[in-house]
Amino acid sequence: MKKPLVFFGLKDKYIYYAMGSAVGGFMTVAIMSSLIGGWGLLVGAAIGGIGIWWSYKMQDTKGLHNKTKNDEELHIISVQIKNANFTKKINHEFKEKNI
Repeated sequence: MKKPLVFFGLKDKYIYYAMGSAVGGFMTVAIMSSLIGGWGLLVGAAIGGIGIWWSYKMQDTKGLHNKTKNDEELHIISVQIKNANFTKKINHEFKEKNI
């Protein structure tokens, strides 16, 4: 089985997302700092930093592969209860509530 490429904790496609954000941030720093000076430097650094942070966040929430998430599904798994005292207690509670 192939292992994904890992760089600073980022895996596979998220490395490219972070790299694109960093390059975009550097280009924004270069353009904005020449236009408006120090504030442009801060804006460009913020854009690059937020893009890299977003890459880490998306990797944590979505993972490497597309997954179908069904949050509203309810899975009921039948389990045999082997403890007789526990089943007696449950049966007694049901009888009291007339269920």
